[in-house]
Amino acid sequence: MPRSLLAILLAVLAIGVAACGDDDSSTVSGSSNADGTATPAADACAPDQLELKTPGTLTIGTDKPAYPPYYQDDDPSNGKGFESAVAYAVAKQLGLDVKWTVVPFNKSFAPGSKDFDLDINQISINDKRAEHVDFTDPYYTAPQAVIALKDSSAAGASSLADLKDAKIGVQIGTTSLDAVTETIQPNNQPQVFNDSNDTVRALKTNRVEAIVTDLPTAFYLTAAEVPEAKIVGQFDAPGGDDWGMVLEKDSPLTDCVNQALAKVKDSGELQTITDKWMSAKSGAPELQ
Repeated sequence: MPRSLLAILLAVLAIGVAACGDDDSSTVSGSSNADGTATPAADACAPDQLELKTPGTLTIGTDKPAYPPYYQDDDPSNGKGFESAVAYAVAKQLGLDVKWTVVPFNKSFAPGSKDFDLDINQISINDKRAEHVDFTDPYYTAPQAVIALKDSSAAGASSLADLKDAKIGVQIGTTSLDAVTETIQPNNQPQVFNDSNDTVRALKTNRVEAIVTDLPTAFYLTAAEVPEAKIVGQFDAPGGDDWGMVLEKDSPLTDCVNQALAKVKDSGELQTITDKWMSAKSGAPELQ
């Protein structure tokens, strides 16, 4: 073969190899746009990327009855009340519809799989519960309150020490129970009840002289459920009482819900909701 023809063939082959190299390069860099800018990865918190019980819908749990000021008319789905409003604000940030399901308080943070995507029910964040579930960042910090019938001896208490001999009732599994045993430290063991209805009933029927609950609930109870009772005073729970939404342990949703909650906080919407539904706090004296 003439030397000149061989040179031409080698040059053609070199061009072909180079062209193949260009094709491979463009395939590898397929994450770039035509103008050379990078294509962003899919948003992990986009509605179609979230792992939900029902696609496109955030299934939210809470207890029943659902009391004011957290819910109105025992109907979480109407968007009225503090926790209902918070839940819908978070769902809106996530771009999701909402479906409610009934979850008893103690079951919300018990070990095991859940029938909800998140639960919002005045659930205090603590290390023991966090062993079994995920908590979001706090959306509210609640003081505790003592409620007593107006004609009882406990109604005249002006300090925590004045309640040492009182017969106190409280709901099982709550921060209020911890607050009674660790902060009030009554001389008699507190009477523990399965739910808020039983606790309130015990007060009404004089089985206990006082009950302890979070302050917003105390305002509702004395205004609507037990008008013959009064708020003796408020005090801080041991270690504080931050409330968080609950998700399954290591849920892939937790980070996205926290991002949504952060947006609700940063926009001022959470403060507006809090001011609207939880503004009665200033009406109870401090118990030391």
